[in-house]
Amino acid sequence: MGTVELDGSEGEGGGQILRSALSLSLITGRPFHLVNARAHRDPPGLRPQHLACVRGALALGGGRCEGAQVGASELHFEPGPVRPGDYVLEVGTAGSTPLLFQCLVYPLALAGGGSLTLRGGTHLPHSPSYHYLSGIWRPMARAYGLDTTLRLVHAGFYPERAGEFVAEVAPVDAPPGLVEWTARGMLRDIAVGSFVGGLPFGIAERQSQAAVAALREHGLPSHAENRPLSTLHSRGSVTFVLAQFERSLAGFTALGRRGLPAEDVGRAAVDSLARFMESGGAVDAHLGDQILLPAALLAAGRLGPASPGTTRFTPERVTEHLTTHARLLERFLPVRVTVDAEGTVEVAPTSAPANH
Repeated sequence: MGTVELDGSEGEGGGQILRSALSLSLITGRPFHLVNARAHRDPPGLRPQHLACVRGALALGGGRCEGAQVGASELHFEPGPVRPGDYVLEVGTAGSTPLLFQCLVYPLALAGGGSLTLRGGTHLPHSPSYHYLSGIWRPMARAYGLDTTLRLVHAGFYPERAGEFVAEVAPVDAPPGLVEWTARGMLRDIAVGSFVGGLPFGIAERQSQAAVAALREHGLPSHAENRPLSTLHSRGSVTFVLAQFERSLAGFTALGRRGLPAEDVGRAAVDSLARFMESGGAVDAHLGDQILLPAALLAAGRLGPASPGTTRFTPERVTEHLTTHARLLERFLPVRVTVDAEGTVEVAPTSAPANH
């Protein structure tokens, strides 16, 4: 199979195209050629955080890359064989460690496992937070036979970042034949986590008090935990609300920033949960996008023999991010991603009959 040609201006046109292409290239051994990288972003082209993902992919598998420069709109990547083992990677002051983790964890697990020590931002805008990875992504991945142990060493907030977390990545276990998150069922529990790093602990208490009060206004009982986070040169706060249902989980992060009252941070996380509750989704919009890659690996038989190897889930909403990601997966793997009229997403082998 030849080089995969990718146009970064298609769909939502962000960095997800590069991150998933790197991951899939390492897994399949297929090189790719990307043009119009991040065409819809301002500024367009590759930024330092994207080059950190390229460096991470090269660290895991060797290989060769042309065009990996800040501002570049074109890149050619040829993977080498991924080596299991322990890796220490710096994202730098501009990057998200959770996004780098999601780029590298699947090829490392499929190669036999190891560890990733990642340094950079852990709680940044437009990125999963460390607590989202731990509370939502990790249980989802475990459903596919992918097990990780995560440990936060230092939190890294915008703009200083300077955080670090360690992921112990196990080899892939026996995969399921079918994964379904099409209905969330009854609400079982809401946990509010309020965290501060390098700031007065009272801010965490104010965030959680506001979140619990807002949940009460919606008729939703909850319990809260306030905790300080270790930091080096970074200061910030975060509220993370985790909702557990009979058949699914959903998580919502709100970050503090200078000039924003702590009470507003707590309420913002609850507002996101309230919008999710109004939808028919079984999983939140962010997890809906993140499920796609392991679902495609299952459907393609990359996690091991599994029949029918199909995933069905209903996200809070079908985003352009999700549909762009789906088309990318279909370029690398023999899978088909479809969305029915009710908004249920199905990821299945291309040889499987349509099931609608």
